[in-house]
Amino acid sequence: MRAEARRADIRFPLPVRFVERLRGTRVNHVRRRAKYLLADLDSGETLIAHLGMSGRFSVVTAQGGFGFGDYVYNTGADPKHDHVVFHLSEDATIIYNDPRRFGFMDLARTDQLETTRWFVGMGPEPLSNRFSGAVLAEALKPRKSPIKAALLDQQVVAGLGNIYVCEALFRARIAPTRLSNSLSTAETEVLAQAIKAMLAEAINVGGSTLRDFKASDGTSGAFQERFDVYGREGQVCICGANVLRLVQSGRSTFWCEQCQQ
Repeated sequence: MRAEARRADIRFPLPVRFVERLRGTRVNHVRRRAKYLLADLDSGETLIAHLGMSGRFSVVTAQGGFGFGDYVYNTGADPKHDHVVFHLSEDATIIYNDPRRFGFMDLARTDQLETTRWFVGMGPEPLSNRFSGAVLAEALKPRKSPIKAALLDQQVVAGLGNIYVCEALFRARIAPTRLSNSLSTAETEVLAQAIKAMLAEAINVGGSTLRDFKASDGTSGAFQERFDVYGREGQVCICGANVLRLVQSGRSTFWCEQCQQ
């Protein structure tokens, strides 16, 4: 691999000697932790990448096509926002484009990832065997914050965002204003299962596209067509009441006062 950094920072400064540390390395494995993309290198380090709000990777082959299929939609990526370029030995180039520059990259020792500032204290993956109603109940026990805020805390469960928290709470029939430590064991079990089922369903239909999210083949997600409450303020809930909106911790919460207690 050969890296090309076209600026010294994205959201944060790039790691010290970023280009030099990547030169000549080979990617052994690509994986994910929460919303972070991880590329384990044969140098013993891992490239950590977060897309932020508008970041994306494009894989371009020597023939000019995209390695994961041609894009169906014109994504309109302006080359002036191509901040980091990775040149691979397989005649492919990976371009990181990020107009808003909310994304970032870092390098850390692979065997010490869980102690870095990005992952220390991070909760379990929601689709893993480590996450269950009992685990969730234990994490919520000392918390007096609203359950909506607790589920967005990456120390409780990793990778959940605003959309999926709103939808999971609706499916579990739990009000977002409930104090976290007020949930019963039965309620945390229902909530954990709702989170797992909803995420599996969302993955199956390609995620949610509200503005510019695209899958690797350029197609939009379809889960937004199944929203029960998110973005539906004033619309009729399945129970006949109107969907409400409130602001919690600076984020919009959508819910049904009649369905969620």
